Amino acid sequence: MLAAFTFNTAENLPIGLLELISDSLRVSVSAVGLLVTGYGVTVAVASLPLAHVMRAVPRRHVLTGVLAVLAVGLFAAGVRGRVVGALSVAGSLALVLGVPVGTWLGRQNGWPVPVALLAALGLVSLMTIAVLLPTTRPEEEPAAYGMSPDSRRFGIVLAAGALSATGAFAGYTYVVKFLGDVSGLSPGAVSVLFVAFGVACLAGVSVTGALLDRFPQAALTTAVATQAVGMLGLYAAGTCPVSAVVFLVLMGGALGPVFMTTQNAMLHCAPGRTDIALAANSGSYNAGIAVGAALGGLILPLADVRSTFLVGGLLTAAACAVSPSPPTRPSTTRTVSSTSTPAPTT
Repeated sequence: MLAAFTFNTAENLPIGLLELISDSLRVSVSAVGLLVTGYGVTVAVASLPLAHVMRAVPRRHVLTGVLAVLAVGLFAAGVRGRVVGALSVAGSLALVLGVPVGTWLGRQNGWPVPVALLAALGLVSLMTIAVLLPTTRPEEEPAAYGMSPDSRRFGIVLAAGALSATGAFAGYTYVVKFLGDVSGLSPGAVSVLFVAFGVACLAGVSVTGALLDRFPQAALTTAVATQAVGMLGLYAAGTCPVSAVVFLVLMGGALGPVFMTTQNAMLHCAPGRTDIALAANSGSYNAGIAVGAALGGLILPLADVRSTFLVGGLLTAAACAVSPSPPTRPSTTRTVSSTSTPAPTT
């Protein structure tokens, strides 16, 4: 959870420091937005190959080396939704605590200071994982394989997740500029709204995590639809500060649950190993983040910052349209014990 908090803060911190970094490096805001694109591209390109190469290596060793793969497979299939929820809570705390505090520190002491603090937290995470996490061979873990393998559903979930990420980050990357230029809010008010956004995200993942094992399909559809409403509402009514707050909170309440519900769906419908499926989900979602941030950066000089939320909302609505329908047959739990022979994978 500490590692999740650290890398989620690192991923989102440039959004809070966008204009500071722009002034410091004497480049445009849209150019700084490409930091988010670069991060997303790195994860998108590296996730699946790393998971494939490391598929036989105990997760403690993998986490110690790269802090990139969460060990959901250590837990029984029946509680995976709660485990995903716990990790998502840690990620959401990055928005409640990490990004606002990092933004404040950056404004007080320069943007390299919060970046250095994140590096220190990453080192603490590495040492903790290296010492305390149990060593278990991946094929012996109780959740090594999907509960209801379905290649078609797997592809649909990947597409929906990537589209929703593209939509979200087309606008969210430039939310500080939106709240200042469109909603007319002061820098101090924007900092407070960052906290409100994070609190909404934390509330969203907490509620979703509690219900995810019972209502996985409804949770996914609701999260994506709520994100679309929040973004389109910001475009339509963001000039009113009160409306901007309402729709920003709606968007915040959906952003974390969208990723955790698609991740949970991967654990159910993975056609092979769940670690490979989760890496594919992470790769496609981060590809969406990269494309979204770059798309918003292209729109910014051609139109205005409101248009980034219009495009983002429409892309999220498209993600809602392609979201998978409920399975036509009930799921059956597939458990792999330490004495059984795992099914062959390709």
